[in-house]
Amino acid sequence: MRRIPPLRALQVFEAAARQEHFSRAADELCITQSAVSHQVKVLEEHFSEQLFKREGRQLKLTSKGKLLYQELTQIFDSLSGLNQQISGGQSQELRLAVYSSFAVKWLIPRLSHFRRQYPDIKIRLIMITDDPELSDSVADMFISGQSGHSGFWHKLLHQERLIPVCSPELFDIGDTIGVDSLFKQPLLTVDEGPLGLDWQRWSQTNQVAFPDSQQEHIFSHVLLAIEAAIAGQGVALASDFMVMNDIADKRLIALNLPDIHTGFEFNFSCKKSRIKEPAIAAFIAWICAQN
Repeated sequence: MRRIPPLRALQVFEAAARQEHFSRAADELCITQSAVSHQVKVLEEHFSEQLFKREGRQLKLTSKGKLLYQELTQIFDSLSGLNQQISGGQSQELRLAVYSSFAVKWLIPRLSHFRRQYPDIKIRLIMITDDPELSDSVADMFISGQSGHSGFWHKLLHQERLIPVCSPELFDIGDTIGVDSLFKQPLLTVDEGPLGLDWQRWSQTNQVAFPDSQQEHIFSHVLLAIEAAIAGQGVALASDFMVMNDIADKRLIALNLPDIHTGFEFNFSCKKSRIKEPAIAAFIAWICAQN
């Protein structure tokens, strides 16, 4: 006869460990916080081990708690997949957390192709500005700068390279466009917070000193700078993948000037335990085929 821990207590513990908070786990499970505490205590008494510890106001797992949570995650994922198979197949609605810039300039223009190929799979986009927690509670799939996370499958989609772009109308046909041409045009600069100003990084990398009289317009997001470039307001630095359609449609031209590799990588991520789910497998096959 198998000797197994209390199943209800395991379910409550998994929610509390994933949320790192008893109150949020209680809300998720529609029970009280005291009920969560009680079930965790039941499990700790069963194992004769402490599973949580408090560090200031934060709730952290002990080493035995981490081991239990890692194993339960795989077990519950398998049970969820089994439930879906028996009750009528895998979910056909997927949540994809993705940077707004990547979504607007790269993903969304291509999604119509995916939807024609897989009309029964619905993709719900969740826009992010910073790297999110890789968790099923956030999304089923992610496009972010993260990689190397235990339990997750990662696929490199693109290594960021910034190229100078502007409207075709900004330069006359036949103009020789060199680095000194930039001195005559406004720079559409993106303030990247801790990374600083993008044109400043470009000038340092390429050893170009802009004159004190250099005109500059500063934006908080690269999408704004790209739209300003399309409107003929100056020269912007943009990720090459973000402006390929604008260049193809002649809304922008790529200037024959030095580029800059930022070191940032866009990665697709999902749980290893879910890559064989039909809907996720279909999306992986599709996105890996996009070049």
